[in-house]
Amino acid sequence: MVKHGKRYQEAIKKVDKNTMYDPADAIKLVKEISNAKFDETIDLAFRLGVDPRHADQQVRGAVVLPHGTGKTQRVLVFAKGDKAREAEEAGADFVGAEDLIERIQGGWFDFDVAVSTPDMMGQVGRLGRLLGPKGLMPNPRVGTVTMDLTRAIGEIKAGKVEYRVEKTGIIHVVIGKASFGEEQLMDNFRTMADTINKAKPPGAKGQYIRSVAISSTMSPAIWISPLKVV
Repeated sequence: MVKHGKRYQEAIKKVDKNTMYDPADAIKLVKEISNAKFDETIDLAFRLGVDPRHADQQVRGAVVLPHGTGKTQRVLVFAKGDKAREAEEAGADFVGAEDLIERIQGGWFDFDVAVSTPDMMGQVGRLGRLLGPKGLMPNPRVGTVTMDLTRAIGEIKAGKVEYRVEKTGIIHVVIGKASFGEEQLMDNFRTMADTINKAKPPGAKGQYIRSVAISSTMSPAIWISPLKVV
């Protein structure tokens, strides 16, 4: 059994495990119990009524949160020539082609998001086994395979987050930091909840959003009523 520290034990006393909180109340509570010495990350977990093993029940996409995530994203771009220069001017942290591919094959992964121009995907595809499991593989469905690098990089830097349902039917996504105001977190929450709702796949049957929980890096989960996010 995991042994939690004194701060966690104090926090869990303030959370009623049998209560399905209103989103605003849950956000207020998670801020109250997030009192670590660092700025804790606020995370949402949606449990969906889908079976990701079926192609028609996949839930995946990306959305720009109104107030960002509070984290500076390190953006890597696979591009050549004029597009490489565009990426550099747009603020990409790493830009290259074969040199970056070799570097990643050597075990380097010090970036948060990878973007690629379509013409580079033939070569970038070789990195699928390395980048795929880490959620770093460029994908046109989430806007990371594109010729409009300026827009893609700008959105990522502004707070664009990707979401993808796991094998267990759960989506984990960051919506900010404990230092955010309640209204900022609420705006991000609404945007994320609306996005998940609109992404309901055609193959989903019965209740789509089964449960929702919010937590910070060091806090217990606070359950939010699914009825308040539809």
